[in-house]
Amino acid sequence: MRFSWRWLRINPNNLSPGKTLAKPGIEPGFVLLIAPSGSYRIAPYLQAAKTLGYRILVVSNSEHSLVPEVANGITVDFSNPRQSLETILGVTKSLTILCVIATDDSCVELASRVATSLKLPKNNSDAARLTHRKDLARLALQKYGCQVPEFFILSIEDIHKYSTTINYPVVVKPLALSASRGVIRANNTEQFEAACIRINNILESAGQQGYVRQHLLVEAYLDGPEFAAEGFMINREFHLLTIFDKPEPLTGPYFEETYYLTPSQLDASDQSALVDEVRKCCKAYGLEQGPVHAEARFTASGVVLLELAARTIGGQCGQLIEFSLQEKLEELVIKGMCGIKPELSDPAQAAGVLMIPVTDSGILKRVEGLTEALQIEFIEDIEIHIHEGYQLIPLPEGASYLGFIFAQAPTYDQVYQALKKAHQCLRFVTQPAWLL
Repeated sequence: MRFSWRWLRINPNNLSPGKTLAKPGIEPGFVLLIAPSGSYRIAPYLQAAKTLGYRILVVSNSEHSLVPEVANGITVDFSNPRQSLETILGVTKSLTILCVIATDDSCVELASRVATSLKLPKNNSDAARLTHRKDLARLALQKYGCQVPEFFILSIEDIHKYSTTINYPVVVKPLALSASRGVIRANNTEQFEAACIRINNILESAGQQGYVRQHLLVEAYLDGPEFAAEGFMINREFHLLTIFDKPEPLTGPYFEETYYLTPSQLDASDQSALVDEVRKCCKAYGLEQGPVHAEARFTASGVVLLELAARTIGGQCGQLIEFSLQEKLEELVIKGMCGIKPELSDPAQAAGVLMIPVTDSGILKRVEGLTEALQIEFIEDIEIHIHEGYQLIPLPEGASYLGFIFAQAPTYDQVYQALKKAHQCLRFVTQPAWLL
């Protein structure tokens, strides 16, 4: 997909509360979208709001944000939440704001504070914080009685003190990074110490500060298949949209996600067990209103939550909702934030996405095989998101995918095989970074 982008500074004269594009039956007012400048999700939300007849106001952290020309925008500094809140409230004081939506983990807390000030449905800021602080989340789940792996919080200064006393294997995680960045499995003392040193360097390069810079989360490794649940909280009740299978085993040493397929091949009882655990974990977090993306494993002791975020599925994967449920995810989110419960029909076809992993370091010179891959039966679209001349960084240091391959077919296996065949067609030609 290609879009024409530009950033427009906010002009309050263009945001008169008397102006509305709302359709009959739609309450007039604005959707307030808070998003980091490079978020993939801005354009889909803008289109969703337009389709539903809502006006939208984008809050971002750069005047050069990737925001289409139809949007007005407010520029704030996400690192200064108090000033950001004041700026947003000042601009919107004469407007009717219907709901506040955060696109990414980095702005979930700010969205909560804005909604609180405007007395709108939201997750409270403490609950929102849990969804991107792995240590606090584990403690909250443990306190509530949810299943959690054995874990402890480690000061980076104490690596050698604990490395010989741990029951291996373990997974070492940063406290506040996302997208599996810095998540490493260790099977012995040597691997554990190497993993901690490596994560320490990642935290330094990521600009982490304070407690999250000086501490790590260490969890017992749990074996078992992994799944994701996409849903929505409305008035403190969890409503499932769909379950995604992750058919490729995620055993480490790094945990880069690749395939997401739906509808799930889990039987009805396992699906029920997964949803029940996600619902319980949402209550443990104190979530009340908004999208939920949860990831869990089926282990020998039952369903164990790995991650729970107060946002939708990341990247461009939200397109899977449209493929499988015939409704755009962003439209469901906007309606849900306005208190409208989703009315879903059974999927007409199977759908899936491959998040194309970065496997080699270097500078991307070109992508070969795109035409061939697009001709594979059941392939719907291929999006390459890293452009020629940019550096490729694999996990655990990296934080980006090369792009996304989408497929839709009558059966689950047809989707899975189409994604595999298309990926095999692609060749990412690189050169060492030092040659530039």
